[in-house]
Amino acid sequence: MPGHFAGNRVTTRRTIVVMLVLGLVLLVVGALLATVEAHYPAHGVVGGLGVAAMAVGATLAISGLGAALVFGLVAGLGLATIGGGVLALSLRSGFAVRKRRVRTGAEGLVGQIGEVRRWDQASGSVALHGALWRARRSPTIDEDAGATLRAGDPVVVERLSGLTLSVRPAEDWELL
Repeated sequence: MPGHFAGNRVTTRRTIVVMLVLGLVLLVVGALLATVEAHYPAHGVVGGLGVAAMAVGATLAISGLGAALVFGLVAGLGLATIGGGVLALSLRSGFAVRKRRVRTGAEGLVGQIGEVRRWDQASGSVALHGALWRARRSPTIDEDAGATLRAGDPVVVERLSGLTLSVRPAEDWELL
């Protein structure tokens, strides 16, 4: 029966080496997946898989090194908790950015207050953020809709059509 024990040792050693190598491969794959999530956001799907792969990889690698399975599970659970927390914070801040109001481009001009530089009947020029824009009056149903705009009057941008602003006179509460 001495051969029987020697065969078990070889099989056990081979299993340990396979667990260790598989654990290290999963750790590397998990780290790569987490990095991919950081550069190409997939709403946490790829990052979640990366965290899970790292947790399983840590458990296998630690168990493959000869430590108790409980120690490997605790390490894997700890790694999953930390990785999941970092992923959750990242996703939370990413979704918070999506809810912010647009500040640049054409959408960022709507609602901004400019100053009339020149006005003739229905159109003129308006200074806004250091640039001089062509402007026309927005159609409104106000009692002061007939009031003409003069140089120096504050106006509010309601929309942008090409390079022409549609503006209306600013109300007192908008100037505060």
